[in-house]
Amino acid sequence: MNSRALRAPLLPVFLFLLLLAAPGARAAGYETCPRVKPNKLNVHLVAHTHDDVGWLKTVDQYFYGIHNDIQHAGVQYILDSVISALQADPNRRFIYVEIAFFSRWWHQQTNATQEVVRNLVRQGRLEFVNGGWVMNDEATTYYGAIVDQMTLGLRFLKDTFGNDGRPHVAWHIDPFGHSREQASLFAQMGFDGFFLGRIDYEDKQIRAERREMEQMWRGSTSLKPPTADLFTGVLPNNYNPPEKLCWDMLCTDSPVVEDPRSPEYNAKSLVDYFLKLATSQVIQRSRTCMTSMYHALSLFPGSGGYPWVKGEDALNVVIPFTITASFLSDLCSAFIRSTKEIASQCCGPLSV
Repeated sequence: MNSRALRAPLLPVFLFLLLLAAPGARAAGYETCPRVKPNKLNVHLVAHTHDDVGWLKTVDQYFYGIHNDIQHAGVQYILDSVISALQADPNRRFIYVEIAFFSRWWHQQTNATQEVVRNLVRQGRLEFVNGGWVMNDEATTYYGAIVDQMTLGLRFLKDTFGNDGRPHVAWHIDPFGHSREQASLFAQMGFDGFFLGRIDYEDKQIRAERREMEQMWRGSTSLKPPTADLFTGVLPNNYNPPEKLCWDMLCTDSPVVEDPRSPEYNAKSLVDYFLKLATSQVIQRSRTCMTSMYHALSLFPGSGGYPWVKGEDALNVVIPFTITASFLSDLCSAFIRSTKEIASQCCGPLSV
């Protein structure tokens, strides 16, 4: 994706963090989103993982956690511990992408665990984004292969969760570059928004300075608008958490120390730092932003993920967890308030 691929923003909104309400037994999707407060900073805190369906190891090696001397990764443990963590605290949220791994994990679960997961999806606490079998490359793939792999993943979600499992957000945080045709395909598939991670560093620097990290991408010059128009946002840190706030076992940042009696107490300074980051990246029109909290490994104690639970729970005291649909809803609501025609073309069934 280059500067010319995305047309000038119709309405620059801005990206980086979120706010969330206590869950209930409601339908998934936008219905689970909290009401934002226009006069306050709305921070969207998105906990997620990115699991390559084959890269340095085979698919089975990634799933089962084999050959961790090559890369420390075991997807089955991520999913096990995510479900456990979501059950333990109703304020927690998580998003998941790669259906090739999720479907394999799903078929190995008991009926009782499957019902727990269905309830989490129904409540909007576990959200599927993208929904393809994989997060496909955009540089060397043929459009027919993209459609096929997306169909495979989305069909599984439809058959397993019905409309509750339908992804509203396209999510390409790791492909090295982005094509206009990919945005066109996502728009025609019915996605309401598209978030991506990697763009040229000079392009990204300019967009950040101009606060143009979110805008409407016109994916086709031949299709009549808004057929291929898609609201698109660039994540500020690729798919990584903000500096100083990474608590994976592969990171060296200090954990959150909440006990004020400890000489290492740092909870207040870390929260203040986090809010300062959020405030510095928000424009007045929407008063909203998002940050990704990347779980490279597992949430499972002993597998490197438990510090994430502790750290995110500390931030969750002032910044509740959310899902990408809620962030998109917040941004699109700002669009609707400004120009209802533009918003209705790209942002799905939202109301203000």
